[in-house]
Amino acid sequence: MSGLRRVARQAARAQGHDTREERCDLCAEPLPPGVPHRHVLQPATGAVSCACRACAVLFDHDATSGGGYRLLPEERRRLDGCRIDDAVWAGLQVPVSLAFFTRSGESGEVTAAYPSPLGALRATVPPESWREVEQGHPDLPGLVPDVQALLVNRAHGASEHWLLPLDDCYRLVAVVRAHWKGLDGGPEVWQRVEDFFRGLTEPTPFTTEEASWASP
Repeated sequence: MSGLRRVARQAARAQGHDTREERCDLCAEPLPPGVPHRHVLQPATGAVSCACRACAVLFDHDATSGGGYRLLPEERRRLDGCRIDDAVWAGLQVPVSLAFFTRSGESGEVTAAYPSPLGALRATVPPESWREVEQGHPDLPGLVPDVQALLVNRAHGASEHWLLPLDDCYRLVAVVRAHWKGLDGGPEVWQRVEDFFRGLTEPTPFTTEEASWASP
């Protein structure tokens, strides 16, 4: 199962929409239904895996193993003072108004990913343009490589900037893919996107439909 599909389905199970037993992807220990658990990332493949409490402890504090796993953080933080004007956004070469940005721990490159009906589309960000973004908020130079993302929402007049764990961004990709219709997405998908951002402070359930449409 793809990492994206896994994290979306986990959210559906936690809300009682999916009754299949979920297990730790590292040791096969059953995960308590309805109880949040952690996720780990393999940077080399981009795969996200569910982790029980015991396995999550192994990768805390940036610990790694021969498998190259990294624990995804839990913190969600809205950057209310962050501003990315139209000129800086154009320099990032992102053709849409909703995207998240991650830094590679290996190469240091920053990649933009944006939700689409096909899943997450990706493009490398010009380094000089990213430096301009970093100048807009003191927390951005400290973006944790691989596992943390800057999520930017400029759609329909919005101006939201969040530091999020990568699995939250994957869930947003699942939402967009599940509900996109036509050329511009249609009103339903943008309402779902608004609900997603509202749910970052007031968690909202993800449906089985969203889980089944998630993709790598």
